[in-house]
Amino acid sequence: MLSLDGITITWLGHDTTKIKGDKVIYIDPFQLKGGEAADIVLITHEHYDHCSPEDVARIRKKDTVVIGTADVTAKYKGETKTIKAGDSVAVHGITIQTVLAYNTNKKFHPRASGWVGYVVNMNGKRVYHAGDTDRIPEMESLKDIDVALVPVSGTYVMTAEEAAEAVNRMKPKVAVPIHYGSIVGTKADAERFKNLVKAPTRVEIL
Repeated sequence: MLSLDGITITWLGHDTTKIKGDKVIYIDPFQLKGGEAADIVLITHEHYDHCSPEDVARIRKKDTVVIGTADVTAKYKGETKTIKAGDSVAVHGITIQTVLAYNTNKKFHPRASGWVGYVVNMNGKRVYHAGDTDRIPEMESLKDIDVALVPVSGTYVMTAEEAAEAVNRMKPKVAVPIHYGSIVGTKADAERFKNLVKAPTRVEIL
C-alpha cells in the first residue's frame, strides 16, 4: 500500500487498484475475494479481466456508481455513468478525467475503440491509471501527476522499457508498475521498470 497525504493506493493484482481518501474508488476490479465497499468503480475497457460484473457485485452498494465507456456500462445495472475519452466528470464530489488508452504496435486495444485510462483528483492528489495501453502521445499532456500507475508486462501493453520511457517524459512524483504477475508478466518486469525510471520520479512496487 502506498500512503500519501490524504489518500492511500492499494494494488490488488493485475490492473486492479483501490484508491481511498474521502471516497473509496476501485479501478478494474478482477478476481476479488470481497473487500471494502466502493463509492465509485472505474472500468478502463470491456475485456473480461478488467470489466467483471461479478467482481463489481462483491464491492457494490446501493449508491455505487460504475463509470466506463458505452460498451462497458451496457453490462451493468444500477447507477452508471457513460464517458468517453477527454471527458471530465464529477461523481460523489470527486473529479475524474478520462485519457485515451490504446496500442500503437499491436491489435489488442485499438485506438478506434475509444477505451480509456483515468486521472482521479481526490484530496488534493492526482492519480493516473493508464489502463491497457502502449506509450502514447496523450500521456505527455498530463501534468502535475502525483502517482502514475502504468502497465509494464508487454504482450498486450507497454514493456517495462516503454513504460519507463513514458514515465520519464511524464515525470510524476511516484510511479507504480501494474499489469504483471497474473495473466502476463512477472515481478522482474516491475524491477526492470524501476531500474530504468529516472529521478525525480520515485518508483514504488506494491
